[in-house]
Amino acid sequence: MPAKVAINGYGTIGKRVADAVALQDDMEVVGVSKMSPNFEARLAVEKGFPLYATTKDVLPKFEKAGIKVHGTLEEMLKEADLVVDATPEESGFKPAYEKAGVKAIWQGGEEHSLTNLSFNAAANYADCLGAKFVRVPSCNTTGLIRTLYPLDVHFGIDHVLAVMVRRATDPGDSKKGPINAIEPELEMPSHHGPDVQSVLPKVDIHTIAVKVPTTLMHLHAVSVQLKKKATEREVLDAWRRAPRVKFVKGAEGVKSTAQIMEIARDLGRLRSDLYEIAVWEDGVHVVNGTRLYYFQAVHQESDVVPENVDAIRAMLELEKDGRKSIEKTDRALGIAG
Repeated sequence: MPAKVAINGYGTIGKRVADAVALQDDMEVVGVSKMSPNFEARLAVEKGFPLYATTKDVLPKFEKAGIKVHGTLEEMLKEADLVVDATPEESGFKPAYEKAGVKAIWQGGEEHSLTNLSFNAAANYADCLGAKFVRVPSCNTTGLIRTLYPLDVHFGIDHVLAVMVRRATDPGDSKKGPINAIEPELEMPSHHGPDVQSVLPKVDIHTIAVKVPTTLMHLHAVSVQLKKKATEREVLDAWRRAPRVKFVKGAEGVKSTAQIMEIARDLGRLRSDLYEIAVWEDGVHVVNGTRLYYFQAVHQESDVVPENVDAIRAMLELEKDGRKSIEKTDRALGIAG
């Protein structure tokens, strides 16, 4: 019997997780919930996902909009083994999940303290086997872990400085900014460094972030002091053996995030999503054997999606081996090995 998965919040991340779960042969979507009867709610129904209203008081809104729902979140949870919470941060649904006795996954907008267990499939899959509550860190944090973890395994990391050039909002959002400005995050370090340490506690990392008026992707400029000497080829080989890292080349015309998203479109995936972290192969430089510099780009709408699928598999113990789960998820999502 496939595991029964509910999605609370059918927005940017929730709808992608729902589609990814539907592609797996060991799990199924038993329902998705929405707070308002917007276009995403209507599309969920058109795609065949059972739709639920988040609370009773919004039921009249769905009825007025002519969108049929199967009940409320409380009723949806009765059908589920696990719920993926993709609602806005601090929405406060944990008591409802505890009352229903279902396992739950939250996204990176929540604090690590909500679950005291943050997940990355390559780094700590085994730690999350059978867990009741787990958090998948943010898109930027997931991106950093994807490339830093293999470096730490193969060469050891003394310390990291990562500068995040962050997109202002997602492509489908017209309410946020900056529109014509560059906005520094004045908190030091930015939250991404401590967030990386929620999965890789021994990595000494400092992060700086700025927002810029683009919607396509985030870009990271990363400086790593390695403990062991390495060549550029050895660094690239370590990443080639790691999951969900994709190389691009400036020499082949990939000069910016615009070309990376063009590659994503040409791959023909659903929504043109790029689940991998894109690393500029010819932007990787090692100085004096231990100082590594590189650039990477993060598709903020989708890089956490395969991590959510693997977290489901770990928590419900559908697969004990993290590497096998990663391979299974990636095959279903069309991610090349």
